[in-house]
Parts: sequence; structure tokens; C-alpha cells
Amino acid sequence: MKRILLLITTAAAIATTAAARQWSLDDCIAYAIDHNIEVRQRIVSQQQGELSVTEAKDQFLPQLSGYSSQNFNFGRGLTADNTYANRNTSSFSVGASLSMPVFQGLRAIRNLEYSRISLRALVERTEAAKENVTLNVIGAYLQALYASEMLRVANINLAISNDELARRRQLLEAGKIPELDIFEAESQVARDELSVVNAENDSILALVDLSQLLNLPASEEFSVLPLNNGRLPLLDPEEVFANAMQNNHSIRAGRIEKEAADKYIDVTRSGYIPTLSLSAGVGTNYYKTSGLDNENFGAQMRHNFSKSIGFSLSVPIFDRFGTRNNIRRAKAQAAVTALQFDDARNNLYKAITQAYTQAVGAEKKHSAATHATASAQAAFEAMQVKYNNGRANATEFAKAKSDYTTALANEVQAKYEAMLRARILDFYNKQ
Repeated sequence: MKRILLLITTAAAIATTAAARQWSLDDCIAYAIDHNIEVRQRIVSQQQGELSVTEAKDQFLPQLSGYSSQNFNFGRGLTADNTYANRNTSSFSVGASLSMPVFQGLRAIRNLEYSRISLRALVERTEAAKENVTLNVIGAYLQALYASEMLRVANINLAISNDELARRRQLLEAGKIPELDIFEAESQVARDELSVVNAENDSILALVDLSQLLNLPASEEFSVLPLNNGRLPLLDPEEVFANAMQNNHSIRAGRIEKEAADKYIDVTRSGYIPTLSLSAGVGTNYYKTSGLDNENFGAQMRHNFSKSIGFSLSVPIFDRFGTRNNIRRAKAQAAVTALQFDDARNNLYKAITQAYTQAVGAEKKHSAATHATASAQAAFEAMQVKYNNGRANATEFAKAKSDYTTALANEVQAKYEAMLRARILDFYNKQ
């Protein structure tokens, strides 16, 4: 139901294409990148990575804290005379403490390096998401143009049928053909009208798919412009692959993720190294007991003032194999990351070689289809003259017409197939 409603909305927009905004391919790519949900998610992940780097840097900073306490005690207590008496006491203390890492077993340094490498990978993943959006938009945009041209072919077919129907009606009025010939022509027009409706639906759905990819509002009036440089030269696939291995952001991200995985092994190994920390503090207190002559608050606070400094050394001896297991887990993850990179590289090579092979085939098909269309058009025009002069029958005319429109459709299909594959190669080459 939602797709039907969206189809109706888009159909209404297309019906007013004169007032609709016309989008170029570059417009679509830029808008899709700005509004794509995956890209926005990647940007948020990148921001989280930046925060991780900041947190890793903060591990080198000291911790400073202050404290203050007030306590009251009520009840009996032992006196200096070795007797018991009611003693109410109160105490107050205030101070500050400082804790500073001196040596953390290289964990902090290694973790900072790991966070920085991971951030570089996240940046590349963001750019890779933009690349994926770009490639998807190119495909959807060309599909919209293809559907539009197929609609043009369907309308050409319908126009020929309408002309033939009008001619036969004139012949019927002149008494030269039976009424049955009119019925056959009307039936053909009806079939061609249905083909036009189907082609219109395909064109609308292609625009719907593109608008959804762009994340456009359903009410947006939408149409696309033809490509100025529709035909691009074919590029050598090996050269394209070499360039893509250097510039493709998915490949670069995978390469950096391998580096990050290796660095994380070093992070886990830090669990075997001792750590050293510095602590320091200052403080004072006031103590009062009921029934006794207590020094005043100010004097006690001055006289009880204390300072402290110390070092703490922690040497890992046995952690229940926690560090060993963490290292093994990190090595396993590094192996998985390396395999994922190899798979991405193989998939890239496959995509490029397939695009090249398909582009070569599509170019050949388009060249053949162009010649076939020219021949079919010439044959149809000659057959039309013969048919109008009564030297050919309706069956021969219908076959010539079908051959011509079929050749037109094949030429359009081969044209856009070649355009798409060539643009895929150009896309990977320019990254």
C-alpha cells in the first residue's frame, strides 16, 4: 500500500514536470551524500572515534580530588582515669589528594596509538559510505534515464499504430477495406497503449527508487536531466584496479583496520608489564570531645596539617591467564580483519573486471543494435510505402513495424548498459 501511495504521489509530480525541479547527476549525488542515513551514521561513529582519542590522551593526566567530612559520635567512652563516662565527640577533616601515573606498562601510549589508527579507519569508512552512495545513485539515475527512453520508444510504437488506424479509417470511408481491418488496427492501438502505460509505470518507479535513494520528501516534484557526457571511454581494468587499490576508501579503511588490529595486540600485551604511580596529599582535621579541654578549631587545623607523598608499584604475577587470553583473542581478531581485507580486495578486482567485460560486450551490442536500428528503420519506411500503395499486406507491415521498434528498444538497452559499466570503471579509477 505504501508503495502504491508513493507511486501515485510521484505520478502526480511527473504530470507537472514543467514546474518540477530538474536534477542533474551531480545534484543527485551531492544531495544523497548529505541526506543518506548510513553516511550520517558513519559521521557519528567518526565523532565517537575522536572522543576515544581524547579519552586516551586524558589517561596521561593526573587525578586531583578534594575531600571534606564531618562526624559526630554519641555514647559512653573510657576516660583517662580508667572509668566510663558519657563522651560526645565530633571531628572534621579536609584535604586534597593527587594521583598521577608515572609508568603504565606502555598501555596508555599503545592505547593512544590504537585510538588514533582506529579514528583514521573510521574517517575512511565515512568516505567509503559516500562512495557507495555515489555508485548507487549513478545506477539509479541511469535506470531513470533508460526507463524514460523506453517510454519514448513505446510512444513511437503507439504513434505508428495511431497513424495506421487513421489511414485505415480513411480507406474504410472510401469503401476500399472491410470493417474488420479497423478492428485489427484498433486492437493494435489498444495493445500499444497498454505498453505505453507499462512504460510510464516503469519510468515512475525508476524515479521513485531514485528519490528514495536521495531520501527526498514524497511531495517533491522530481525529474532528471540527460547526461551531457553520456559516453565515456573504456579504461584498462588493470590500471583501474591499481588506482582503486590506492584510492578506494573501503580498501584504505581495510588496510588501516589491519594496522589497528595489530596495534591492539600490543595493547593487550601491556598487561604483562608492571605499572608505577605517584600519589600525594595534604589535609588537616579538628577533633572535639565533650567534657575535655579541647584546643580551638583554628589551632587544631594549623597543628594537624599534614602532607604525604608516595609511589605505588604493581607487578602482575598471575591474573588467571586474563592477559594471555586477551592476546589470543586480539590475534584471532587480527586474522579475521586480514581475511576481510583480502576478501574486499578480491571483490574489488571482480567488480572492476566484470564491469570491463560487460562494458565491452555492451559496446559491441550497442554498435550492432545501432546498425540494426538503421536497417530496421529503412526497411520499415520502405515497407510503409509498399503497404500504403497496396503492394504489401498487413502482416508484412506489422512485422516490419515490430522489427523496427524492437531494434530501437535493443539499442536503448545496450546504450545504457554500456554507459553504466563505463561509469563504474571511471568511478573506481577516479576515487
